[in-house]
Amino acid sequence: MSDIQELKDFATQVRRDILRQVHKVNSGHPGGSLGCTEFFTALYKEVMEHNPNFDMDGKDEDLFFLSNGHISPVFYSVLARTGYFPVEELNTFRLIDSRLQGHPTTHEGLPGIRVASGSLGQGMSVAIGAAEAKKLNKDNHLIFSLHGDGELQEGQNWEAIMYAAGNKVDNLIATVDLNGQQIDGSTDTVLPMGNLKKKFEAFGWDVLELEDGNDMEQVLNSLKEAKTRTGKGKPVCILMTTVMGHGVDFMMHTHAWHGKAPNDEQLEKALAQNPETLGDY
Repeated sequence: MSDIQELKDFATQVRRDILRQVHKVNSGHPGGSLGCTEFFTALYKEVMEHNPNFDMDGKDEDLFFLSNGHISPVFYSVLARTGYFPVEELNTFRLIDSRLQGHPTTHEGLPGIRVASGSLGQGMSVAIGAAEAKKLNKDNHLIFSLHGDGELQEGQNWEAIMYAAGNKVDNLIATVDLNGQQIDGSTDTVLPMGNLKKKFEAFGWDVLELEDGNDMEQVLNSLKEAKTRTGKGKPVCILMTTVMGHGVDFMMHTHAWHGKAPNDEQLEKALAQNPETLGDY
C-alpha cells in the first residue's frame, strides 16, 4: 500500500505526462484530465483490484470504464505507469497509427482499454452491462466508471441510471466529475442540471458527495467508503467536485482549457508547477 505522499508524487508526474502529451501534438484535452488526476491515481494505485496482464474478459478483477473519453491523457498516463504498456509509448499520443488515439478505442488493442469512448453518454450503459455480466458469472468483483457532469445532459444516461436501480445493479460505483465546465462554457450556462444528488437518489441510487476531488485523502476515503456500500441492493454514485485544470494555476476554473494545448512558454510554466517525481518518458 502506498502512503499519501507517494500517491501525490505519482499524481504530480501524471500531470506532467498530461501536459507533455497534449503539447507535443498541439491537440487534446488537458483541463478535465488534470482535474481527475487524483481520482485515477487513487483508483489504480490503491482501490481497484486489477491486473496489468490485460485480457478483455477481465475475469476475477475489478473493471473500469471511462465514459468521458476525451480525458484520455490522464487515463493513458496512469495505465502506463501502473504497468499496462511502456511509459515511453506516451510519446505517440494522437499520432497517426498510434495505439493512443485522442479518444480511447479498442481497435488498436491498447492494454487497459475495454470500450471505445468519445461519444458522450454511453459509458453508463456499458458499465451496467459489465456489472450484470459479473453477476451472471458469479464474479464478486466491482465495476467502476467515470462520467463528466456536462455529459449527464445526454438523455441515455438517465435511462441507464433508472435501469441500474430498478435491476439492483449493486456492484457498480459510478463517479461523476463535477468540475462545472464543458466545451462551450460552464454547465450552468449551457444547461443547468439542478441538484444531481437529489436526482440520483430519486432514481434509486446510493449517493456520496466528495467535496474536494483534488484532495488525495478525500478521494481515497470516498472510493473506499463507496466499496463498503456495494452489494446492498443499490448502485453507488460518487459526486466528485473537482477543478478543471487543477495543478496549473492559469488553467484552473475556466472552460478555456477543455480542449486546448499549451504553447512552449505555457508548458514551461505548467511543468514548473509540477516538478518531475518519477521520471519523464
